Amino acid sequence: MSIPRTTRILRLTAVAALTATAVAVPAVAPATAGAEEPVTYRAQYHLTVPDHWKNDPQRPVFVDGKFHYYYLYNSDYDADPAANFGTAWRLATTHDGVVFADQGIAAPKKTNANYDLWSGSTVVDTANTAGFGAGAVVMLVTQMDHPTPAQQANASGPQAQFLWYSIDGGRTFRPYGDQPVIANGGRADFRDPKVVWDTERGRWVALIAERDRVSFYTSPDLRTWTRRGEYVNSGIGTIECPDLFRIRADDGTTHWVFGVSANGYATGEPATFAYWTGDFDGSSFHVDTASPQWLDHGFDWYGAVTWEDPAAPLERRYAVGWMNNWDYAHKTPTWAADGYNGTDSITRLISLKEADSGYSLVSQPVPALDGIATSRTNLGDVTVDGFLPLAYQGDAYRIETDVSWSTATNIGLQLRRSADGSRHADVGVTDTYAYVNRAQTGHPDNPFKLESRTPFPSSATTVHLEILVDRTTIEVFVDDGRYVHSSQVFAPPGDRGLALYTSGGSATFHDLTITEFGSVVQRPARVIADFEGGSWGLGWTATAALASAAPSASALAGQVGAQVADTFAGSDAATGVVTSPPFTIDRDFLHLLVGGGRHPLGVEPATSVQLLVDGQPVRTATGADDATLRPVEWDLRDLAGKTAQLQILDDATGAWGHLMVDQVVLSD
Repeated sequence: MSIPRTTRILRLTAVAALTATAVAVPAVAPATAGAEEPVTYRAQYHLTVPDHWKNDPQRPVFVDGKFHYYYLYNSDYDADPAANFGTAWRLATTHDGVVFADQGIAAPKKTNANYDLWSGSTVVDTANTAGFGAGAVVMLVTQMDHPTPAQQANASGPQAQFLWYSIDGGRTFRPYGDQPVIANGGRADFRDPKVVWDTERGRWVALIAERDRVSFYTSPDLRTWTRRGEYVNSGIGTIECPDLFRIRADDGTTHWVFGVSANGYATGEPATFAYWTGDFDGSSFHVDTASPQWLDHGFDWYGAVTWEDPAAPLERRYAVGWMNNWDYAHKTPTWAADGYNGTDSITRLISLKEADSGYSLVSQPVPALDGIATSRTNLGDVTVDGFLPLAYQGDAYRIETDVSWSTATNIGLQLRRSADGSRHADVGVTDTYAYVNRAQTGHPDNPFKLESRTPFPSSATTVHLEILVDRTTIEVFVDDGRYVHSSQVFAPPGDRGLALYTSGGSATFHDLTITEFGSVVQRPARVIADFEGGSWGLGWTATAALASAAPSASALAGQVGAQVADTFAGSDAATGVVTSPPFTIDRDFLHLLVGGGRHPLGVEPATSVQLLVDGQPVRTATGADDATLRPVEWDLRDLAGKTAQLQILDDATGAWGHLMVDQVVLSD
C-alpha cells in the first residue's frame, strides 16, 4: 500500500531533523496526566451516550426554552453486532448545544407490535392539526410493520412510517396505535421520514429515503399522507436521513436546501451529508446543479441533522452528526474502556454564502463553546522552518491560528503526538488541498480511510485553521468553514503532544491560541420507577388494599410503556399507601406523570404523590379528576445529597378516589 503524500513528507522531515527558526515560544503549562488515572476514551466536551450504544441523531425541537435532542439508543448493545437488539429514542436537553442533560429514554422500543424505533423526526404541532392537543410534540418514525420474530432478529421486516405523540413537552412518547400512517407499498428501503411545515401551502411535508431516491409526501394533519413526487439519484449509494429547509444567504436572497446522508466514495467524494440548493414547489425539489456539495469531508459525520436557530430561523441553523462510520462502527475502543459506543460531533452553526459557482453552506463551532473554556493561552506568532514540538500536553482543546508562507509547499500541525513522535494525526494544507491524516495513530480499523482532503487554491499563501481536538475526535474548520473535516482518531490516551511543521520553506503561525475545555459529560438520568413489572418494584412497600395490588395494564393519554401505578385496585373504595425504597437525590430534578383524582395532600381524603425526606413530605402533586397523565417536575437542587422516598397515597373512596402515576425519573 502506498503512503499518502502528506505522510511521506512528514516522515522525511522527521528523519532530517530540521530545525525551527525564530522560535521564541512561551511554554504552555502541560495538563497533568498522572499514571494513576484510569484509561478512558470518553470525550470531554462532545456529547457521548451514557452507556451502551447510540447512532443516528434526530432533529431537535425547541420546547419550553430549551432544545430537546433525540438519538437512537440501544440498551441491549453488545460488542458483537449480531447481538444488537434494536433501538429506542433517548432524549438529552440543552440550552446552548454544548452542555447536555440526559433525560433517559423518551420512546421505548417493543412498546407496540412494531418492535424497535429507527430514525424519523419530531415537530411541535402548535395548531393541533393532529388532534393530540395544541403544542403536542408529534413524531413520525420508521418501524417494522408487524415483524415476525425472525424479522425482528435481523431487522428485515417491512419498513413503514408510524405516528407517536407526546403531551408532556417531548419528554415521553406514546404510539398512535400499531398501524402505519404511511404504508410501505412493497419497497425494500423506506425509512427516515423528515417532516417540515410548508408555510406557503399550509400543510406538512415528509421526505422519506428509498435507497436511490427520496419521496415527498404531504398531509394536512400528520395522520393522512399523499405521495406527491420524488428525487432520484443512483450515484451516491444508499440514501438515508433526508433534510429540507429554507435559509437566507449573505446576499439577502432566500433559498431552499435539500440534503441527504449518502456515500460518495464511488466518485471520490465523502460519505457524509450531501446537499443541493434549489427550489421546492411543494411536491418535489429542483436542484440548481446536479452534483452535490458536502457539508463535511471527514470520515465520521453521518446521519446528520440540521435545525433552525429560534432567534434567527432564516439566517442560520444548527447541525450535528454521528461521529462514526458503518465500516468500523463496532470496533471503537470506547466500548472496552468505558462501556459505551457513540459520540456526536460538536454542534455547529451553519449559514449560506454566495460563492463563485452559486451558494454554499459554511460551518462554525457554536460560540457557546467559549462558555466551557478552562484556560486560554496565546503563543503569539510562531515561525517554523521544518519541525517544532511545542511544550504542550492535552486531549480536549481548540487551536486557532492564521498561517502565512511564501514558498512552503506543506504546512500543518501534529496532534495527539506520542512522546517519541512515532504516532500523530496530521492537519494541514499543501499547494492543492487541505487534509486530515490519521494514518500514523490509532485510526479506526480501515486501511482505506486514512486521509481526507478538500480543495485548496494553489495561489493561496494564507489559511485560517480552527481545530477541535477531543479524546477520540478531530474536527477541522478551514478558512471560513466552507470545508470541514470530522474524523475519529483513537490515539492511545497517553499521546497528548503537539507540534508544528513545514516543508519547502518557512511559515508563520500567527496568533496561535490554545483553548482548553472542561468536561460536559452528562450524568445519566435515573429511572426510579416505570411500573412495568409484576409488582410495585424491588424494595417497594404497600399497605391496606394496595398491599395485594400491582401495576395495571392501561392505555392512558400520556402513558409510557404498557403499565402504570393505579390505586383503583378494583374500585374507588380501595385505599392504601405505596412507598419506594430510599434513594439519594443526586440529580437536579424529579419528573413524573400523574393523573386521577384531584385531592391534594392536606385536604383529606387525599389522592396524592409526594417526595418524603426524613419521613416528611417536601414536594407533592395530585390529579385533575381525569385519566390524562400530566407531567410534574420538581426542582430538587435545594435537597441535593439527601435521602428521599416517593410515596403514592390514596385515602379517598368517592368519585375519582384513585391516583395514576408513571415514569418517575431523576435527571439534570
